[in-house]
Amino acid sequence: MTHTRIRKFNTGVTYPEQKLDNDLCQTVVARGSMVFVRGQIGQDLDTSASVCIGDAEGQTEQAMKNIDMLLREAGSKLEHICKITIYLTDPRYREPVYRTVGRWLKGVYPVSTGLVVSALARPEWLVEVDAIAVIPES
Repeated sequence: MTHTRIRKFNTGVTYPEQKLDNDLCQTVVARGSMVFVRGQIGQDLDTSASVCIGDAEGQTEQAMKNIDMLLREAGSKLEHICKITIYLTDPRYREPVYRTVGRWLKGVYPVSTGLVVSALARPEWLVEVDAIAVIPES
C-alpha cells in the first residue's frame, strides 16, 4: 500500500452518542512523503478527553501539541508544514488562536486558510486546525 495510516479509530467509539461507524485515522502518509493531519481540536489524543472547555486559546494549544506529536509519529516535523486550515466557531477567537498557531509555527511560513463555521463536531470545541506537511528527503 502506498499510504501509511497512523492512529486509526472508529467514529462509533469516538462519538458514542452519535450513530456513526466510520473508519478514520489521525494522520495519513501518502506515497512516503506527503503527510495529511486530521483536524485537531482541544482533545487529548490518548484519552479522547476534551480539554480547555470555553477557552479557544487553550484548545488551540492542545491542537498544535497534537499536530506536533502526529507529525513526529509520521516522521515529519512542524517545520515541514506546507498548509494549515483553521476553523473558528466565532470570529472573536481569531487573535488568540492565530497568536498561538503563530508561536508554534514561527519561521515556518505555511500557506493558511481561516474559516468561521457555525459549529464543530462537538459543542465544546471552539477551534480546529488541520495540516498538510511533507517528510523531507534524507
